[in-house]
Amino acid sequence: MISRRTLLAAAGAAAAAGLARPHLARAAAPFQQPPLPYGEDALAPTISARTVGLHYGKHHKAYFDKLNTLVTGKPYADMELEEVIRRAKADKAAPVFNNAGQAWNHNFYWQQFKEGPAAPPAAFVEAATRDFGGIDPLKAKIVETADGVFGTGWAWLVADNGKLEVLGLQDAGNPIAEGKTPLLGIDVWEHAYYLDWENRRTAHVKALLDERVNWGFVGERLAG
Repeated sequence: MISRRTLLAAAGAAAAAGLARPHLARAAAPFQQPPLPYGEDALAPTISARTVGLHYGKHHKAYFDKLNTLVTGKPYADMELEEVIRRAKADKAAPVFNNAGQAWNHNFYWQQFKEGPAAPPAAFVEAATRDFGGIDPLKAKIVETADGVFGTGWAWLVADNGKLEVLGLQDAGNPIAEGKTPLLGIDVWEHAYYLDWENRRTAHVKALLDERVNWGFVGERLAG
């Protein structure tokens, strides 16, 4: 696997040859927050532009900022983000794991709403029917699981050896660290919904599943 240091070195060489890739050449930290894949108002009214601005621009950004501070001068700085999550868990490096996990979780979170809502592909419907009795029972299980996460955390739909499962994970909990493939992630930290929904977490989760999730994206994750 090519490390970020190697990529940065290559970018420097390319600059000298007049072939610079500016986003690599200017990289000031090993991990960069991806751009939001749509405008801040794209998820309204389910998620308001104000919530997206704070969630993406403050909370999500803060995880990247803290992670970059924590990994400076350490082997983690040369790893891909998913590898950092796995390694930090094995190392019991909780601060690195928490910030790497939350950075990745939010990258995934924003992507799953892009171009949504969209209907699930047939293969995903078949899997949901096999493992949960259909799409609606699957949604009900995600809502139930999200409601059961005490305090902060995530409700995840994952694939494990081809089977669909729903997990409730605390804080920065991440399916990658559990050896499972994430298909859908619902953030139930209060910053994800409180401005718009106040204490109605369950209603917020239902609305996301019905109005904002791109189920085509979820199905592609399963197929991939």
